[in-house]
Amino acid sequence: MAKGWTFQSLIDAKMAVTAHCHNSACHHRQVLDLVKLGDRFGPDAPAMADDLIPKLKCAKCGSKRVGLIYTPDTTPNAYGKAKDGR
Repeated sequence: MAKGWTFQSLIDAKMAVTAHCHNSACHHRQVLDLVKLGDRFGPDAPAMADDLIPKLKCAKCGSKRVGLIYTPDTTPNAYGKAKDGR
């Protein structure tokens, strides 16, 4: 079993991955299209920050100094809803 996230595991978990530019004159942010990346690199390709950052550059200024933010799905589900006691 592979360690870490793959594109498919991020998609299945409904995670969002946002790339952000570290160029002080830019600070552009963009949510990555995980489906397109999975199609390009393969759904089982590793999708950890160390795997993705070397492949990325800022779409606005072209800087290779980018970082990633992984955000879990926070939509309520059947297990996360509060019960009102009725």
